[in-house]
Amino acid sequence: MAIAAAQLASRGQTKLRVRVDERSLGFSALGASVSGKPQVLITTSGTAVANLHPAVLEAHHSGIPLILLTADRPEELRGVGSNQTTNQVGIFSDAVIECIDVEAPKDGDDFEVIATQLVERAITTAFDSRQPIQLNLQFREPLSDTAPDAAEIFESIEPGSLSVREVLAEEVELSKHAVVIAGANSAEFAEEISNLGLPVFAEPSSGVRHLASSILGYRFKLAESHELVSKIDQLVVYGKPTLSRPVIALLRSGIEVIVRPSRMGNFEIPRERKVISKAIINNSDPSWLASWLAVDELPKPSNRVDRQNIIQLAWESGAVDYLVLGASQMIREADYFAPRTNIQVWSNRGLAGIDGTVATATGIALNAGKVRAILGDLTFLHDVGSLVVDPADGELDLQLIVVNDNGGKIFEYLEVAKSVDRAIYDRVFRTGQNFKIADLAKGFGWQYVLVETLDDYRAALALSGRVIIEIQLD
Repeated sequence: MAIAAAQLASRGQTKLRVRVDERSLGFSALGASVSGKPQVLITTSGTAVANLHPAVLEAHHSGIPLILLTADRPEELRGVGSNQTTNQVGIFSDAVIECIDVEAPKDGDDFEVIATQLVERAITTAFDSRQPIQLNLQFREPLSDTAPDAAEIFESIEPGSLSVREVLAEEVELSKHAVVIAGANSAEFAEEISNLGLPVFAEPSSGVRHLASSILGYRFKLAESHELVSKIDQLVVYGKPTLSRPVIALLRSGIEVIVRPSRMGNFEIPRERKVISKAIINNSDPSWLASWLAVDELPKPSNRVDRQNIIQLAWESGAVDYLVLGASQMIREADYFAPRTNIQVWSNRGLAGIDGTVATATGIALNAGKVRAILGDLTFLHDVGSLVVDPADGELDLQLIVVNDNGGKIFEYLEVAKSVDRAIYDRVFRTGQNFKIADLAKGFGWQYVLVETLDDYRAALALSGRVIIEIQLD
């Protein structure tokens, strides 16, 4: 398969990317799918396949189509102790839309017909469902050959057309005191949401935070504006809102919930909800939106390097094609402080894990231009292997802003910080690590900047190429 990929790339029929480990490969492909075309992943057998699992899970929950080509032993060598062999059929369980176990070709098989049928099935299924699909391909020895030439087969295949799934429309008229909850990946409904004329509580990775109807300080207002909150009588959910405890509490408060299914699937909190499948008709009351906008104020920023300034300057400084947010405390700070700026934002919110954030940002940068990622020190350390630079990727323009507060700051805001002894908390939950980001940057060939002042930060944000920007906070 690797030879075939190289043959295709040599004639410009595809782009070939090489990664030194499969976990990084999976998340790089996920990122490249976000900012470009869906990706095909190739691995050998055994643990190589298992290492794709975190990225496959994220793709499944985020609605990202990936095509997995996993090499495997033929039927007669399975379950008998053959080297590098395990049960790969069903290894991803329901995280793939389908696992097709493909027999090794035999003499007399029409290889081109088989390949064409498999390609059509895989692409159509993955695109239609917006899900990963696995083709588990059995090989018999000899395992390597340059014939048949993949490029020649590719040229012989007639272009096909993809089926598009149509959904029956169901319209619903909303209450005048409804509020939109826009979770991760709501951007596909941006026009629809804007036309509603309702207050929008938009998470930073929703893709609709820039709308005039988005209430930037909604997290503050849910805690402070009790009279206004008490008037909400309907909640309309887009995307996957999982970032804010106050929002989840609102969804579970007994208020009527209407859900618009997205690429991330159905959102089933609470169980009692109405699911709709078309743009919503709404006779909105302009005064309702105006009342929310009237109290929509963010705290005034300080003149020092703090979390609010880190977020706001990252959003506003320089032409950036994508912002990537790790699943650390900083995405929650962005939920408080991100301004109304029309910029593409991605975060792995399908499972909200810290795994693969550097690789995801790298994958996005392969297609998107300038990419800026904000992540915590543990999120950075978890994916440090993805700092490996493949010269064939070219000169990527990627900034990694590492907010180093010596461990999991997010746990400071959870009940555990108050319920256990501080020594236990620091050892088991905060898990601060002793490592030098500057040395890692040098070892992997990245530029490195330590930020101590706002002027340092602004200057660092203006840098191009592969840059690691470290900000040390308490």
